[in-house]
Amino acid sequence: MDGDRTGTPCYLILQGMPTPFLAKLGAALAAQGYTVKKINFTGGDRVFWRLPGAADYRGDLKAWPKFLETRLVEWRVSDIVLFGDCRPLHRAAVAAAARRGIRVHVIEEGYLRPNWITVAKDGVNGNSVLPLDPDWFLAEAAKLPPWHPGAQVTSQFRRRAVWDVSYHVSSLVLRWYYPRYRTHLVLNPFREYAGWVKRTLRKPLIRPRTRRAIETLNSWRGKRPFFLFPLQLESDSQLVFHSTYDALLPALEYVLASFARHAPAEAGLVIKEHPLDPGLTDWHANVTRAAARLGIADRVLYIRGCGVEPILDGCAGVVTLNSTTGFLALSAAVPVVALAKAIYNMPGLTFQDGLDRFWAEATRPDPAVFDAFRRVVAHRTQVNGGFFSTAGLALAVEGTIARLIERAARQPVIWAMPVPVERDPANHAERHEAEAVRARISL
Repeated sequence: MDGDRTGTPCYLILQGMPTPFLAKLGAALAAQGYTVKKINFTGGDRVFWRLPGAADYRGDLKAWPKFLETRLVEWRVSDIVLFGDCRPLHRAAVAAAARRGIRVHVIEEGYLRPNWITVAKDGVNGNSVLPLDPDWFLAEAAKLPPWHPGAQVTSQFRRRAVWDVSYHVSSLVLRWYYPRYRTHLVLNPFREYAGWVKRTLRKPLIRPRTRRAIETLNSWRGKRPFFLFPLQLESDSQLVFHSTYDALLPALEYVLASFARHAPAEAGLVIKEHPLDPGLTDWHANVTRAAARLGIADRVLYIRGCGVEPILDGCAGVVTLNSTTGFLALSAAVPVVALAKAIYNMPGLTFQDGLDRFWAEATRPDPAVFDAFRRVVAHRTQVNGGFFSTAGLALAVEGTIARLIERAARQPVIWAMPVPVERDPANHAERHEAEAVRARISL
């Protein structure tokens, strides 16, 4: 088994979004003759996976690495497929794969939205292996064809909502079977559902407020420069893991305070609510109070229920933690400053001299660097498709399989060997044996 590169590749699938994507991907891989395995951690995982070859993990996070290592060896795993690399279970899996040279494919919602999903090698966003070097992107892009936006993909919110509820209800019903599982979610999903019900009921009251806010924004155009700060979800891993803030409110207050101190007196600031915010926090009230305290109430505008594109028209700059709005702004040649670890936060794309100076010194992205960046990102990490429509899922599965096969050809794997996990050898002989096994794996 030592150094064995023969045999059928084995794809181990871990957790995903509440969507049939991973199940469809697994079925398509199996239909092409690959071995597919799955580990379920919750009732939702189990209900969404109808294929054979699944195991249930019913332990806690502490015992998970040992369980995983056993399965990697038993199943001769060559590839791990997972959604999001910041979930505690997935972080342990990525570390185990790195020790063994196993390929890791991280699925996420697309960097380039709305027609793409992310299928990245080893990590995404702050864990991406792509360098923050514009010269590297320019050199790599020279080998690639011109940018193509891909096929149009729709996303059906009702379908997304039904799948999400089905997943979490199944997890609740079968919680007794997975008693030690602890969710990675920041918010309880049933609290979110209650927030969405309240938000839906309040829609008739919100529409006039949104209409008035857009009218105010239109009155600013051509008369005062205005900036945009799009809010992100409290549960977003870009905020939780890849920023210096432990919550959204401190980030919001920092942006407002910087604007009050350093922005030109005639400038305005638009705060846009995230379209999927469940309404558990009254961000409008938070913005209103902070703006009044800072003496900028007449220069700050809060908008919900509106797309980003109309706001970007005439926008002087976008402040973001690490939002896909940053990509949209760059594609529209709008200046951007990123406050967290964004894959686009590099010279030639984003402002590099801090938020305080951005308000007065914002510069537009270099179009040549952005074109190169977008083409390389699409080539290396993006797959045309979506998670929340029948056509989008079919396109995403087809493109993901092509990406997995391509990576297998470029990065051969030495199949997993038995390796002691979390061991503290009692004597020198055992320690020497463990180190020798690890050394063979690293070759």
